[in-house]
Amino acid sequence: MGIKSFQGARKQQNATTPTSLKVKDYMTTNLITFRPDQSVQEVVESLIKYKISGGPVVNEKQELVGIISEGDCLKQLSESRYYNMPLEHDNVEKRMAINVETIDGNLDVFDAANKFLQSKRRRFPIVENGKLVGQISQKDILKAALQLKGENWNSSTKRGS
Repeated sequence: MGIKSFQGARKQQNATTPTSLKVKDYMTTNLITFRPDQSVQEVVESLIKYKISGGPVVNEKQELVGIISEGDCLKQLSESRYYNMPLEHDNVEKRMAINVETIDGNLDVFDAANKFLQSKRRRFPIVENGKLVGQISQKDILKAALQLKGENWNSSTKRGS
């Protein structure tokens, strides 16, 4: 004789899946941006003042033309000291990274996390209709993950099984 369950009839459980978390819901839209003609010294001052590690470079139409980072500024600083050249004579356009990888604002934050891991980048700009609309950082992805604390992260993959 088997053991009987005394719990009574169980309610049908609906697998509730969390709504998809999109990059655009967690991206920063109030950005510190830089101009190509700005001096590297001004960038360094802004990085320190705003406690950021880099930022997008945009033209007068708010189109993304590059990214400048602490590393780019350090490289310029090192070279200027080595060659005994004044820091203020170098501009952002000469130091910025121009092959900027962007991501879609509609991308799921977990797909964005994978993209961060694969690319070793600290930030990705988001461009819509040719204009810079925001930026997502690794910290933004971590904030999104914290909001899911206690949720079943794999529930969306189990739906179709």
